[in-house]
Amino acid sequence: MRDLMGMLGKAKEMQEKFQAVQEEIAALEIDGQAGGGAVKVTLSGRFEMKKLDIDPSLFKEDDVEILEDLILAAHNDAKAKLEAAMQQKTQEMTAGLPIPPGMKLPF
Repeated sequence: MRDLMGMLGKAKEMQEKFQAVQEEIAALEIDGQAGGGAVKVTLSGRFEMKKLDIDPSLFKEDDVEILEDLILAAHNDAKAKLEAAMQQKTQEMTAGLPIPPGMKLPF
C-alpha cells in the first residue's frame, strides 16, 4: 500500500512539473527570420504571431510575391524553433523517467 501512495505522490509531482513547463512554454517568445533578416516574425509559446518586422526596402509592387514568401518562411522558422524549445523543455522535465522511446508528451 505504501508503494501505491508513493506512486500517487510521484504522479502528482509529475503533473505539477508538467503544468509548470506548460506555463513556461506559453510564456516563450521565439523569433524567426527570412531573407537574411529582412522579414522577422515573433511567435508566442502558443504559436500566436506576436510581432512582424519587414524591412522597408521590400515594399515594392513588383516584389509582393517575394515578400509573401519571406513572411511564410520567417513564420515557419519561428515555428520550428518553438517546437524545438518545447521538445527540449519536455525532455528536461522527463529526464530520468522510464518513458518508452517515441512516446510523445503531452499525451
